[in-house]
Amino acid sequence: MKYFTIKENSFIARLAARKLHSKNVAIVFGSCIHLYGVPKADFLSNKHWLRHELKHIEQYERLGFVRFIFTYLWQTMHVGYYRCGLECEAREAEHDEEIINRFRYAGQ
Repeated sequence: MKYFTIKENSFIARLAARKLHSKNVAIVFGSCIHLYGVPKADFLSNKHWLRHELKHIEQYERLGFVRFIFTYLWQTMHVGYYRCGLECEAREAEHDEEIINRFRYAGQ
């Protein structure tokens, strides 16, 4: 079982929201999902969004922290956010009903 945490009203997520011109954002660093503009309960009830972010946690585990960050930034700079391979993989995971079963929220 893999554990994750959630940080609401995260400064990091607020910066991402500003950059993305979005009112609400979830961004993952390691095994922590940083939220801005969305309450934890609403995020956890949105299964597609939760699955997406859990896939990013799996990517961190697979690649390691530094390699994930480097790969993510390199891909988004060269092919854009939408075509970034890590984002494509996370979007596919939005329909993976089993991914949630591999995780447990550490705040419960």
